[in-house]
Amino acid sequence: MPDIELRNIRNYVFNGLNMKIFDRELLVVIGPNGAGKSTLLNTIAGLVNYDGTVLFDGVTVDRTATCERQVGYLFQNLALFPHLDVASNVGYGLVVNGEGREGALNKVDELLRLMKITHLQDRYPKNLSGGEKQRVALARALAVSPEVLLLDEPFSSLDTGACQCIRREVKKIQKKLKITTILVTHNLDEAEEMGDRIVAMNDGRISEVADFMQNCAGCRIDCYCKR
Repeated sequence: MPDIELRNIRNYVFNGLNMKIFDRELLVVIGPNGAGKSTLLNTIAGLVNYDGTVLFDGVTVDRTATCERQVGYLFQNLALFPHLDVASNVGYGLVVNGEGREGALNKVDELLRLMKITHLQDRYPKNLSGGEKQRVALARALAVSPEVLLLDEPFSSLDTGACQCIRREVKKIQKKLKITTILVTHNLDEAEEMGDRIVAMNDGRISEVADFMQNCAGCRIDCYCKR
């Protein structure tokens, strides 16, 4: 999974933003409404115009279409298709990308099991709880095997109990799949629980960085542990 670097990014929010996200880390970006958090995700995904350079593993993606950046995006409003059942929602991106029927079915089954929602595969979004919708939306974002995962305030609509449960699951899955992930939130407790690093933003600028990521001297394999 790639390192991501933003160099001198300028648009309607940023005025020369420079930033790096490390390979396989879960970076949390925190800040108030209007700080530029969602615009940061949209810049990485190529959904907004900008001047400057975005690099994945040192290679510029400025002229690379969103659909070719290998990015999975979980939007704040989830944007599940109401006319499709859970399995079809999860597999939508695979169908659009031309995945064969057997391959798509296998991938959907794998993701339903990963997210522990196999029993929901025939339900429609209107019949799901908030936490269930969250799991379906995350499974759909992962279906296209992204190298980068963008999460835009994914837990804001959940009650406290469901939120804590889903946060633990997302953290576990992110580490298992080793996906470079950027999560934005305005919740400090959530940021401290989830992040390998926390970047605080305000008015389109980085105001503070907290680093929880350290190499484990006693590990037999290369990894990062939050201590």
